[in-house]
Amino acid sequence: MKEWDRKALSAFDQAAAREMSDLISSVNDEEYFRAASLILEAQERGNRIHITGIGKPGHVSAYGASLLSSTGTPTYFLHGTEAVHGSCGQLICGDVVIAISNSGETAELKATILAIKNNGCQVIAVTGNPDSWLAKQAEVHLSAGVKEEGDPLNRAPRASILAENFVIQRLSLILQAHRNLDPIQYVKWHPGGTLGNLRDDEKS
Repeated sequence: MKEWDRKALSAFDQAAAREMSDLISSVNDEEYFRAASLILEAQERGNRIHITGIGKPGHVSAYGASLLSSTGTPTYFLHGTEAVHGSCGQLICGDVVIAISNSGETAELKATILAIKNNGCQVIAVTGNPDSWLAKQAEVHLSAGVKEEGDPLNRAPRASILAENFVIQRLSLILQAHRNLDPIQYVKWHPGGTLGNLRDDEKS
């Protein structure tokens, strides 16, 4: 391996550790509780939860929908661009949509958010900029801000993707704890693979 390869890896490791440490130290629990309450209230009304994003945050959204669903909060992936070409048909008035965007200014997502709100849905924004257009359109903003992505160009989403995943994972923990999810129910939802088996300490 060339020396510049090692330097690139080291620089990323340091940037990722620094950014995640800063994010964790600045996290606002009350905003997470507000977001969780918005979701729980919607579900009590019979409404549903969706999650969307453009580009790489769109992949985070697909993971988020899977994670939330697997821990007791059924969540639907809403395609970030197809939403304005008919996929908003999966929304009903009163639903909650989690929208992920590092900048909060992505043009395609702006069109999607306007369509979402026009269909009577509430928005939880996950962005790196609390003063962004997206944050201002949302009922709740969850910060996923980073200063450095961890590469020489400081462009390709790396640390920001770690931050966005962290935010969704943290929100999922509140919802899972609220539902008091136990191992037996979890296994029912995960019948395949090693997750589909109760551990010895869970069988009693």
